[in-house]
Amino acid sequence: MPSEYQETVPAQHPHPTFRVDVQLHDLLVKNHSKSLLPTPGQPLTLPDPVYPERPELQAIPDPETTPNKRTWGSQYVYRAMRGWLFPYVRSRVMPGDFHPIIAYLFTEWKCNLDCHYCWAFDNRVKGMTEDVARRSIDWLHDHGCRVLALMGGEPLLRPQLVHKVVSYAAKKGFWVYVPTNGRLLRPDVIDRLGDAGVATFNLAVDAVDEKPGLPKALTPIRSYFDHLVKRQYRYGYTVFFNMNICRNNLDDIRQLTEIAREHRIATDYHINETPMLEADHFQHLNENVTYIHKEDWPQVDALVDWIIEKNKAGYKMVNSVQRLNDMRDFMRGKLQEWSCRAGHNNVIIRTDGTLAPCFPMYTATYDWGVVGRHKFEAGQLDEMKKSCEPHCFSTLNHNLAYCYDAGRVIKWVGKQALRGFQGVTGSFTE
Repeated sequence: MPSEYQETVPAQHPHPTFRVDVQLHDLLVKNHSKSLLPTPGQPLTLPDPVYPERPELQAIPDPETTPNKRTWGSQYVYRAMRGWLFPYVRSRVMPGDFHPIIAYLFTEWKCNLDCHYCWAFDNRVKGMTEDVARRSIDWLHDHGCRVLALMGGEPLLRPQLVHKVVSYAAKKGFWVYVPTNGRLLRPDVIDRLGDAGVATFNLAVDAVDEKPGLPKALTPIRSYFDHLVKRQYRYGYTVFFNMNICRNNLDDIRQLTEIAREHRIATDYHINETPMLEADHFQHLNENVTYIHKEDWPQVDALVDWIIEKNKAGYKMVNSVQRLNDMRDFMRGKLQEWSCRAGHNNVIIRTDGTLAPCFPMYTATYDWGVVGRHKFEAGQLDEMKKSCEPHCFSTLNHNLAYCYDAGRVIKWVGKQALRGFQGVTGSFTE
């Protein structure tokens, strides 16, 4: 990572152990008295879903070839508006600072793979119980949230739990998002989650074939991927590739982008980051083959230029051209503040029911409260973000920040309306 971060690194480490400045780091990770989720007299459970819940969908045949254009029925347009637009409007007119639009439910903090850039898993941590999952969904629903992203680790380590969560949340009107590395995404799992009402699958792949430090590859899951793409036309979900740009997969990113284009699915790009806070379980801080070095900058710049060209040519992407260009500044340690909405309009629910404002803060010990009793304070969040925003490259949070410019939202919704809410090419924010 850039030399600008080296002041936070003990001399024996070739890479930083964390990216924020020392004062903020010490505040967030020192020993705090931590809120705990109250133990109920009788733990709640999630209903057992019936399969198939929508038997009429089973008669829809798979397409022989990928359609050039996808048509969305009114029920799916309404699902997206109910998930995103209505809660957004609510957040703009209701008093108070906490109006979550997106919630990230960490049902797992374990993973079945070990990507050498990833500190977002710890196989010592017990997964979320049904009681915490149900209480979380009910609490979010009461606060007007209608987008639920299951997170890990790898959520599909317990597919039966995920099936229950998706079914329960979808019935309560949530737009449900499932990320996965795909290794456990068997056809029967795809069909059950599709039937239960999942809205999108985020398929995390970093290479076509496995590479050192990069086990999330397409080839080992190709048959699952083919089934996933075909069945989206039956169940009404979408699929996109989530890719992390590393020093050893630049050509793979190009190949995966073209594969996504061939199958008419979207892409989402991230640039490799070291941990924002210390993560004592992370084993690959030293001699990491995925980290981008200064000598790699020209090759990464060329890849970013190529991705931007594809974006402008109509390839569907989560990232805006502006955000893709920002990758250059982030890589060089020059990213500016960008009005992050973490803790206001998005929230992290850890496996034990405790809260955090965003992904990088998962390992923080600072007390932001628990499900049913948050302790987010605008002053604390704003002061924290002065230090952490320049070190963070969250695409989802950036897109959310983009939405809190009313003129942009009106323009985007107008563009969607002109197309009959059938989707647009390019990125969400353009």
